[in-house]
Amino acid sequence: MNLENNIIWSATDGSQGMISQANGLASELSSKIIEIKTDLIFPWNKLQPGILPPFKWIFKNDIPNDHLPKIFISCGRKSVYLSLYLKKKYRKIINIHIQNPRTSFKNFNFIVAPNHDQIKGSNIINSIGALHHFNLNNNQSDKDFLNIKSSNLVTCLIGGENQHYKFGAQETNNLCNNLLAMIKQNPSLNLLVITSRRTSNSIKKILDFNLKDFAKIWSGEGLNPYSFAIKNSSYFILTSDSTSMISESAISGKPIYIFQLPFKRISKRLENFHNEFKNLNITREFNDIKKLEIWDYKPLNETKRIAGIIKKRIIEEYL
Repeated sequence: MNLENNIIWSATDGSQGMISQANGLASELSSKIIEIKTDLIFPWNKLQPGILPPFKWIFKNDIPNDHLPKIFISCGRKSVYLSLYLKKKYRKIINIHIQNPRTSFKNFNFIVAPNHDQIKGSNIINSIGALHHFNLNNNQSDKDFLNIKSSNLVTCLIGGENQHYKFGAQETNNLCNNLLAMIKQNPSLNLLVITSRRTSNSIKKILDFNLKDFAKIWSGEGLNPYSFAIKNSSYFILTSDSTSMISESAISGKPIYIFQLPFKRISKRLENFHNEFKNLNITREFNDIKKLEIWDYKPLNETKRIAGIIKKRIIEEYL
């Protein structure tokens, strides 16, 4: 049975990483997707799901009453409440949550959680890294970026400081020094640097000061070349703070170097993520690397793989 004609609601808190995961999975299951940005009143917006029950009036966002979904996909803490509410009101909805919902797993038909979360269960499907919406056959046109040379392209993707990693001036200067040494050793390479929403202005200024004569730098103005880079790069260099960008880059099958940032506090979960990608020969360390190596691995498309598992189980168990 084909699920293509079923309506899917894709609910997140509106952050790009979560939208990428939820929409990526939804688009593999159906073309009829309604996006919902969840927003909650106090104290539900501060509390872990399960502490207080969900009611319709706790949601600031509209809940469409027409076109009820066959499948509801949520990603992120706030969207868990909407999933719980809808499942309670409409028992036949198939609800899928991406990431650890941190409430009873029995409230969901399926949970998609990365291996590094280390959770198991009969309704849990484990992924390698994060899901995403990237498809190498359906991204930006190369014609939009004629000013970027795609031959021997090395893309450096920059994250930002978070609760686990320190990313300040010292780390940024160290990264720049490594990139300059790499370019000096490999003058035929074309370097593209792409910052993210989490990249601070101070980091952007340091990158521009050190690399503007040696690289194309995108720091938020104009069309984002991110999809172009995923499709065309021969190598990737990524800061260790972003599991989502590393997972997305791995769809390319191209070598990925990780610039390890210092931990503020050790995260076993993040250590598990990086060890898994190293063991799969997807990533290697960039710190102090001057000459780039070539290696192969099977392009990682967990969104398609996970969607195939879910399709099969929905057909077998619910249709």
